[in-house]
Amino acid sequence: MNSRWPVADPDVMRPYDALATQVMPALKGPLVKPKPGEEAPEAPAKAPSLAKASGRMAIASLISRITGFLWKLLLVAAIGQGIANDSFNVANTMPNIIFELLMGGVLASVVVPLLVRSQDDPDGGTAYTQRLITVAFSLLLVGTVVAVIAAPAFTSLYVDSSGKASPDLTTAFAYLLLPEIFFYGVFALLSAVLNAKQIFGPTAWAPVINNLVVIFTILVVWIMPGDINTEQVSITDPKVLTLGIGVTGGIVAQALLLVPPLLRSGFRFKWRWGIDKQMKEFGGLALWILGYVAVSQIGYTINTRVLTSGSPGGVTAYSNAWLLFQLPYGVIGVSLLTAIMPRMSRAAADGDHKKLIGDLSYASRMSTVMLVPISAVMTVVGGSIGIALFTFGKGTIDTAERLGDALAISAFALLPYALVMLQMRVFYAMKDARTPTLIMIVMTLVKVPLLYLCPVLLSPDNVVLGVMMVNALTFVVGAILGQVWLWVTLGNLRSKRVIGVILFTVVASGLGVGAAWVAGQIVPDSFGPTLGAWVKLFLQGIVGIAVSFGVLMALKVEELKPATSRFTRLIKRG
Repeated sequence: MNSRWPVADPDVMRPYDALATQVMPALKGPLVKPKPGEEAPEAPAKAPSLAKASGRMAIASLISRITGFLWKLLLVAAIGQGIANDSFNVANTMPNIIFELLMGGVLASVVVPLLVRSQDDPDGGTAYTQRLITVAFSLLLVGTVVAVIAAPAFTSLYVDSSGKASPDLTTAFAYLLLPEIFFYGVFALLSAVLNAKQIFGPTAWAPVINNLVVIFTILVVWIMPGDINTEQVSITDPKVLTLGIGVTGGIVAQALLLVPPLLRSGFRFKWRWGIDKQMKEFGGLALWILGYVAVSQIGYTINTRVLTSGSPGGVTAYSNAWLLFQLPYGVIGVSLLTAIMPRMSRAAADGDHKKLIGDLSYASRMSTVMLVPISAVMTVVGGSIGIALFTFGKGTIDTAERLGDALAISAFALLPYALVMLQMRVFYAMKDARTPTLIMIVMTLVKVPLLYLCPVLLSPDNVVLGVMMVNALTFVVGAILGQVWLWVTLGNLRSKRVIGVILFTVVASGLGVGAAWVAGQIVPDSFGPTLGAWVKLFLQGIVGIAVSFGVLMALKVEELKPATSRFTRLIKRG
């Protein structure tokens, strides 16, 4: 019942970051009507309102994304968008990757349902939870120590030394950032325990605290004198040390913030060793999920090596362009599509394929009417976004424009990306972990040869554009393959109606793009690059979005009504 729609990059993170099956509280007492004269059993506590929970989670997710994006902007301003930022980005991704390979995907998919079912045990699941945490903590601790020792080996895996990247600086950052693995695991485990107890707030707000710690760290680095030395690299470089320790401290704070609410819930931890039947029952599913993560990491590894073989700043441009690409998907997924996910999961659990298909079709159409206009406008304003946001401090016009172009060239894949994530949720709701892994294998087989063509066909400065385009095309392949697979599994998916909505939305979005382009022509060049970019961003964005959604409203597209109603309620509530 985690109310976030998945927002993880299939190349970097787990298949999804939210539970695919609605979590229900354990029912206490007999499910029969008491006989006359008998005392009625005590009613179970009412589960939290999904609407209220999703609203709170939407606010927390939006703030988390804004603060997360803010520290990315500040990092470019503080250390530039060159070798130093590339090295930090590669090193900062390593803990996520290794954590996912250790247990991240498994924790996200099967642990919460098992914790919920264990609540029916005589002890309310306490022993099972303690045993799970004991085993997981031990594995995380050993894995973290090994990863820190092997930091140079991980650097050689992800960084192409033949390019202009700095393997030594990446390794220095990795030594400071890899301890995050353990605390990522602590956060995931404690989140699972809290979610199983129907406590969602702390897990939603903890990432905001992490971002605030990182923002403070970057501000300190910004005001420190000098630059990061990329020639004579040392882990004791003041800026390297401050940045590495501060970012790791944010993850530590994120994990520790969950301890007080866990204690307030009544849970007490003690070491409990051993493997029981409950811990064995998810073995097959866990293996397929680990396979998914492992295959996705092959794609990510090659992705990073290709980027580091190009011009300095390629990794940073890709990372920030990907963050901007994801932003509308994540916010809209949280605010609009949350309510339909538990319904889909419940229909799958009940074997009601007719209802499951109806919900899948409806979610696909809602995604279409909300995301296609935004992706179309992003194609027009992508360059302006890059220049407007990434030219502060040590950011340059050229690198910022390249980032914006990378966003614009891949914006068309926003809907396919959303559909891939939606399809993954349907497969996992049906307890099918094999199919997403097979789809990821096909996507990776398509992606890898195209990635290797990028440095061959493109100049070093344009390699990042090619990589973004390849990733975008990969999502298109994944969406088509997932749709065909679901059709084979479930039968008629009501695709005609989805296609009809797509056509209406494409026409409306085309008109919006045309209006946005015309609006951009009236902005004079005398404003200069940065001011002109800001003016174009606001003017073209407002005009493009207004025309696109205005046409959809004029056409009375039914799928737009839930979105407009939701936003109207939020405005009135605010």
